[in-house]
Amino acid sequence: MNFYTRKWVRPEDLNANGTLFGGSLLRWIDEEAVVYSVLQLGNGRVVTKYMSEIEFVSSARQGDLIELGLVATKFGRTSLTLRAEARNMITRRSILTIDRIVFVNLDEDGHPAAHGHTEITYERDRIPAPAPAAGDPLAE
Repeated sequence: MNFYTRKWVRPEDLNANGTLFGGSLLRWIDEEAVVYSVLQLGNGRVVTKYMSEIEFVSSARQGDLIELGLVATKFGRTSLTLRAEARNMITRRSILTIDRIVFVNLDEDGHPAAHGHTEITYERDRIPAPAPAAGDPLAE
């Protein structure tokens, strides 16, 4: 599992106990997981379909740094399954793991679509190319 993303726990991320609000952490994980899925599937149209059971095993406080790790564990015909972990860089403790987050690849009409990928890539060649802007001299 690769840990590329770090988040700083700020006052707006805290719950009533003064520790990291679980909803903030889940938002961070979902955001990072969709970016990872877009890169793996080469399509900017993916949606979160499922998250398995989530168990918080430790927490974080204001000022702590959190690392988010993701790895693809299964490529389906229209889906991608990931495993995620969040850990506290200050205490070195795992905060939570999510064994399965499933994303679905969509076509232009919002329907599930085959993506044709079967393995993890570390190349940037699956990033969707932007459509050329009208009148862009480089697009001609």
